[in-house]
Amino acid sequence: MFTQSIRASRSSIARVVRQQATGSIAKRTFITPTAVRQADFVQDLYLKELKAYKVPAVKANDSEGHVQTFTAPKTPKSPEEADIANQLKAYEASTVDIEGQAEGGAASNAEFEWFEEEPEEEAHH
Repeated sequence: MFTQSIRASRSSIARVVRQQATGSIAKRTFITPTAVRQADFVQDLYLKELKAYKVPAVKANDSEGHVQTFTAPKTPKSPEEADIANQLKAYEASTVDIEGQAEGGAASNAEFEWFEEEPEEEAHH
């Protein structure tokens, strides 16, 4: 089946080639354009204006009204370094708080108030 299709295509190609070879010798052909070019007014005007357009030159100060000038922001003060000398003096003058001691430095029994010893039960003999 495949060979038949190849033979058929060979024969049809050969026939077309023979017809073209003999047909070009025997007859003359005159090719006429199918559409006559008509003047397109809009297209001609567009092309004329496009060719006449010149790109404006870019100046150095063209961006003045459109772009803001850059100014570097001020460096912020660190909150730790704002009043470090006074804070250091206040720290040195403060008293040390120790848990379990009263403000004067004496030990208080307030820590042990919650602990109550239960009386020991006497052993029954």
